[in-house]
Amino acid sequence: MIDPEQLAKHYGRFRVTERILLTGHSHQAWPDVAFEAQQQAWLDAAELVDDVWDKAFEKANEVRRGFARLLDDSPDRIALAPNTHELVVRFLSALPLKKRPKLITTDGEFHTIRRQLDRLAEEGIEVVKLAAEPAATLAERLAQKVDDQTTGVLVSAVLYTNAHIVPNLRAVLEACERAGAELLVDAYHALNAIPFSLRVEGLEGAYVVGGGYKYCQLGPGNAFLRFPADTTLRPVVTGWFSEFTDLTNAPSGRVEYGPGPARFAGATYDFTSHYRGAAVFKFFDEQGLTVEKLRELSQHQVGMLATGLGFEPDVSIDAIAGFLGVPSAKAPHLHEVLKKAGVWTDYRGDRLRLGPAPYVTDAQINGALQRMS
Repeated sequence: MIDPEQLAKHYGRFRVTERILLTGHSHQAWPDVAFEAQQQAWLDAAELVDDVWDKAFEKANEVRRGFARLLDDSPDRIALAPNTHELVVRFLSALPLKKRPKLITTDGEFHTIRRQLDRLAEEGIEVVKLAAEPAATLAERLAQKVDDQTTGVLVSAVLYTNAHIVPNLRAVLEACERAGAELLVDAYHALNAIPFSLRVEGLEGAYVVGGGYKYCQLGPGNAFLRFPADTTLRPVVTGWFSEFTDLTNAPSGRVEYGPGPARFAGATYDFTSHYRGAAVFKFFDEQGLTVEKLRELSQHQVGMLATGLGFEPDVSIDAIAGFLGVPSAKAPHLHEVLKKAGVWTDYRGDRLRLGPAPYVTDAQINGALQRMS
């Protein structure tokens, strides 16, 4: 098992030994190598001037490879962007919503999807929302709603409010394939928290969004869209980086898209995040922080929290991903009180969320439990 006490030595700038950071599901600490990489990005820009983009694209490719390993997929099918919203919008813009104006989702999606679909509904797009809970039956219920008017289904692999894992998403993909619709899976709360192989899950035909701000420790600016190998989608919202390699050619009468990830590319971005992301992926590899080991430690930590609080989740610990969501009418108050006591948490509505991380020790968890008693 991972030794959090030894690992914590690599997170000095985040002072993980001086405070108890149970915000691992929202904002994990960044290892010190991320700071060094961020500095290097500035130094490279100063030295290389406009030629720095060659170096930046190398870092972007390293980040693609990192995400691809976690998805058990090819980096050639990973498009990058500063945040998932940009990528979700490009995905939605490519769907034939005039011909098939129906999108299916749940009432448990993160704000990226929730807000955008609510706004589309105001413009006349039919948005069907199913109850996210119970997560155990969600995939089957979504699949039953897919018909020939459906253009896409958008659903999370792990619910962001309570970390419940949504099983059997393959059933949704199969229903989409029969109807000629697309499936978009939000894997943000699954990525590097639970094993999530697209091959094992049978999701090679799905689009997947996620990012590195949470369990990957990459910080902001590192999001991705994974697309199927045979995609022919043509995003209406498209940036000039999609034709970056063909800028010397005169524009044709039809907008063309570059190969592979360029299909979903945007425009000029701050490449500092990719320096940081590449360094952190390398750090995880050097430390042997595989998703299997991280999952083992996380289950131990979440179990400690549940037992210590005397809280019995309505699903088994095995069906919970990287944090514990504890219902409490006083969640906002508890969040503030705990923070003043040196325990960092967060909350969503009436649910206090406790997210351990690989640098959090058992002693720190016990200390947090004492302050919550």
